[in-house]
Amino acid sequence: MEYRRLGRTDLNVSALCLGTMTWGKQNTQEEGFAQMDLAVEHGINFFDTAEMYAVPTSAETAGKTEEIIGNWFARSGKRDDIIIATKAAGPGDWISHIRGGPRLNREHLEQAVEGSLRRLQTDVIDLYQLHWPERSTNFFGRLGYKHRDEEDVVAIAETLDALNGLVKAGKIRHYGLSNESAWGTMQYVMEAERQGAPRPVSIQNPYSLLNRSFEVGLAEIAHREDIGLLAYSPLAFGMLTGKYRNDTWPEASRLTLFKQFSRYTNPQAMAATELYCELARQQGVSPAQLALQFVTTRPFVTSNIIGATSLPQLEENLRSIEVPLDRDLEKALDAIHARHPYPAP
Repeated sequence: MEYRRLGRTDLNVSALCLGTMTWGKQNTQEEGFAQMDLAVEHGINFFDTAEMYAVPTSAETAGKTEEIIGNWFARSGKRDDIIIATKAAGPGDWISHIRGGPRLNREHLEQAVEGSLRRLQTDVIDLYQLHWPERSTNFFGRLGYKHRDEEDVVAIAETLDALNGLVKAGKIRHYGLSNESAWGTMQYVMEAERQGAPRPVSIQNPYSLLNRSFEVGLAEIAHREDIGLLAYSPLAFGMLTGKYRNDTWPEASRLTLFKQFSRYTNPQAMAATELYCELARQQGVSPAQLALQFVTTRPFVTSNIIGATSLPQLEENLRSIEVPLDRDLEKALDAIHARHPYPAP
C-alpha cells in the first residue's frame, strides 16, 4: 500500500480509503466489521464516514455507520491505527431529521462533532469535513452553475471560525471540504489566511472515468494549495464495474434498490461505460480495477475512497492498486473520454 501526505499535515493516509456508507442499511454491523478487518490487512489506515450515513439517509439510519465504526474500534482496539474522517451535513429539506435541519454555524457544528465523537467512541476526529456547502452551488450531479441570491446563508467566515474553535478545543485535528467548487475552496483558503486559522487539508468530490469535472479548475487548486482530492464514487455507484451492462439490474445492487441515484444511469454514461468495460477486457483486467486504478494514479488525488457490499467485491477493489497503467492505456482512456466527456456529473 502506498501512503500519501494529507494536505500540509503530518498525517500519511493510504492511497485507498475505506468508504463505509452502506453499513447500517445494505450491510450489517458484522459485515462492516469484516470489511474493516480486511481493509486493515491490506494496509488501509484511512476510513471515511459521515453523520448522515447510512445511505440513503433517514431518521432510522442516520448515525448508524459511525456507531458501527465506533463499536469496531472498541472491539479491535485499533483506534490509534486508523485515521478517521467524518462529515457534518449541510442544509436541505431532505435532511431535516438531522439536528432539526442542519446548518454550518458554530452551534450546529459543535452539536454535530459531539454526536460523531460519541458514536465513534473516540476523543478526537482526525479529519472533519463539511459534507456540502451552505450556499446553493453546483454539486450532487449539477455540472453547470446557476446563480441564486440567498438571504439566510451562514458565511464561510463564520463556518471557518467555528472549525477553528473545534481545532483549538481538541475535538478535531484538521478539516476538509466536500462537494465544493473552485470558488468555495479558495474562499476557505483566503479566509483562513485572514483569520490566522487552519487551512482546509482536503476536498472530497466525485471523480471517476464518468465524471472528470474535477480536472477543470479544482485540480490546479489541489496541486498549488496542497488540498488533495479524496475521490468518492470512483466506480460511479457501481456502474463502472460493468454489472449493469445490457440493461441488467442485479437484485441487491445499489442502483437497483435506490432508483433515485440516477446521475450515472443516463444513456451517455451507459455508452461510455460499455467502451471502458471493453477496454478492460482487452487489457485482461476487471472493469472495476481499471476504473479504480485510473483514479488512484491521478497526481491530484490524495486517496481514492473505495466501498463494497461484499468481501469479494472489496478484495477485488483493494487489488486494483496492482493494475499497471502505461502510457498507451492512458491514451486509450483519454480517447474514450474525448468521445464521451462528462457523461455523469
